[in-house]
Amino acid sequence: MLLYLPIAELSVNIFLIFGMGAAVGFLSGLFGVGGGFLLTPLLVFSGIPPAVAVATVTSQIVASSASGALAYWRRKAIDWKLAGFLTAGGVVGTVLGVMAFRLLRAKGQLDLVIGVCYVVFLGGVGLLMVIESVRAMLRARREEPPAPQKLRQHGWIHGLPFKVRFHRSRLYISALPILALGVGIGFLGTLLGIGGGFLIVPALIYLLKVPTTVVIGTSLVQILATMAVATVLQAAANHSVDAVLGLLLMVGGVIGAQFGAQVGTRLRGEQLRALLGLLILAVGLRFAVDLVVTPQEPFSLWVTALEATP
Repeated sequence: MLLYLPIAELSVNIFLIFGMGAAVGFLSGLFGVGGGFLLTPLLVFSGIPPAVAVATVTSQIVASSASGALAYWRRKAIDWKLAGFLTAGGVVGTVLGVMAFRLLRAKGQLDLVIGVCYVVFLGGVGLLMVIESVRAMLRARREEPPAPQKLRQHGWIHGLPFKVRFHRSRLYISALPILALGVGIGFLGTLLGIGGGFLIVPALIYLLKVPTTVVIGTSLVQILATMAVATVLQAAANHSVDAVLGLLLMVGGVIGAQFGAQVGTRLRGEQLRALLGLLILAVGLRFAVDLVVTPQEPFSLWVTALEATP
């Protein structure tokens, strides 16, 4: 059954798009991630223009993040002050991301930049996750105790000025790295159509030493706010948010996430990290292949600007 997408300007199979949303929702529930870094490539690989895929996935991330943030709010596992600083930086990064998105689209370089960024970030993060997970499984097989970690070890970040006390996270740290992290995640999330959870969570834990009990809930609040702003700006400035496509993805994602959460409880943590790392690495490799393989239509026409002539 075909359905016409007005913004993407093409017809798609309803069950295919719904299945994509359900599959990514299943993986989101299984691994505890937003899934934007998987959904955007799937849409691109299925023929959706990258600009529309990136902008529309932000609306799907808003829905999934709102559901997750509500659950963590009920558990009182959110540092609202920290989330506020991250959101302030995230909004600035989102505005910059929309401006970069519009500029690259006008120059005809958006598809290339998206592909290169996915190769770099997904390839790097996926490889590191696989290596760490394999090491953890080998230690478990040899019955070796994990190496002790100094969670409160202070580094150069803790010596920066403009310190703020975050009581919920039991931190006294400079606001500068927090704002910078929010700007970076907001910029990348808007430009690439990802929530950024797989980047911001490790950064909060390993760089800022935020307790793991509040990391996920706090990051979800930041992702929710920045992606909501990104959706509005993308729709208003770039006219690239396809509401029909977004609705199909949302419905499928909500259903798939329920099944993924049930399966995820049956797997060990290092197994989940290894599987997620392999999945991320595979998507990055697919983008790398697309960048070097000659396309079927090596030439294309793109209107970059219209200048009035006297």
